[in-house]
Amino acid sequence: MDVDAVLIYDGECPYCSLAATALKQLDDVEAISWYDDAAQAFLAAQFEDVPFAMVLADRRENRVYAGRAAAKELSTRAGMPTLVGSLVRDNYETIARVVGVASRRGRDPDDVHSRYPMHPDALDVFDELARHAEPRPAALS
Repeated sequence: MDVDAVLIYDGECPYCSLAATALKQLDDVEAISWYDDAAQAFLAAQFEDVPFAMVLADRRENRVYAGRAAAKELSTRAGMPTLVGSLVRDNYETIARVVGVASRRGRDPDDVHSRYPMHPDALDVFDELARHAEPRPAALS
């Protein structure tokens, strides 16, 4: 099966309930830890500086969602009411900060919260990203 969308998330965070809630509803999105080499290669190809943020890469749409935009897109795709998606988007930094404290992550997500066209270099490494991703990873269940 071809993978068209991959969520890059903080794989060391046991409290990624936001992403888990959305991801459990989606059969067409797989996930990979931000710390995985394939995720780092994709992020380096997409962004000038690799951001520490939740990122949703969608090859079919040729688009990359980061931070608040990724959280909102996942909420929308999971069929959550518009209000929930808006709350998630508007409170992304607060949620991320609380999750970071609870997980003792020691760093806040970077300030990237937009939708971006997928860079051609990122598209070139998307297959490798997808190969390393997994459907509904245990860390998110």
